Amino acid sequence: MSDPRTTPDSRLAPLWRILIVFAVAVLLWLFVYHGTPLGDDYDRFTHAARAVLTTVLVIPMVVAARRLLDRRPWTGLGLPSPRVGLRSLALGMACWLIPAAIGFALCLGFGWVEIGLRTSAADSLRVAALLVVLVFLYEALPEELVFRGYLQRNLVTVVPAWQAVIGQAALFTLFGFLVGAAASLDRLLVFFVFGLILGGFRVATGDIWAGIGFHLAFQTVAQLFDGPGAVFDVTGPGILSIVALGGLPFSLGWMAMERLHRERLNWRALEPDPVR
Repeated sequence: MSDPRTTPDSRLAPLWRILIVFAVAVLLWLFVYHGTPLGDDYDRFTHAARAVLTTVLVIPMVVAARRLLDRRPWTGLGLPSPRVGLRSLALGMACWLIPAAIGFALCLGFGWVEIGLRTSAADSLRVAALLVVLVFLYEALPEELVFRGYLQRNLVTVVPAWQAVIGQAALFTLFGFLVGAAASLDRLLVFFVFGLILGGFRVATGDIWAGIGFHLAFQTVAQLFDGPGAVFDVTGPGILSIVALGGLPFSLGWMAMERLHRERLNWRALEPDPVR
């Protein structure tokens, strides 16, 4: 009788590989935030140290899992050539930034929110440039590589694409809860919807770079307006979050991606993981 924990080629079954990588990812993020001597207080140095440490730990973990557990090529994780990747990255960023700009214009134009700088314009630009790098290293790259790269790749080998998208979004939401980034119902909902959109981007484009771009744009701007490192004071932050940071970018961004790649979308497809 065959062992249900393994595949015919003696690899661990996809479910076990998914659970192992998910558990290790949670432990790595918990270690970065709570298991180092960096402390819980926020400052730019701590943010930078955690960002670099996260990427340094997560990328080798995924490489090892792909080589030792999957025994499949690295390219299967959705990392095309740099030229293709940069184009997808820019597209993903545009899918968030353009609708967000419309949302900001509506919020300011109708007087729903007021926005003021806490510091000089020059300092705000320096903070924004630094945040782009830190968000890329701390969140966008490692999270997309784990959830839309590794986990969704393994899920879609055994279930249709739409189920794989839902499955990785559920794991992404659970991850947010376990590491303390989604401790309330509204944050859990944001994680789940965000995960669905990013998973859809992976299905639409076939790579994770568009999702990295969308993730990078969203988190960078959100952290400029909210959190310990924010550089803007906002009156009416709830409306800003719903309209300009979430509602319009999430809906219009996905609509644009779906329209641009509608010929590639196949929600019922399974995607075997080729040996080469």
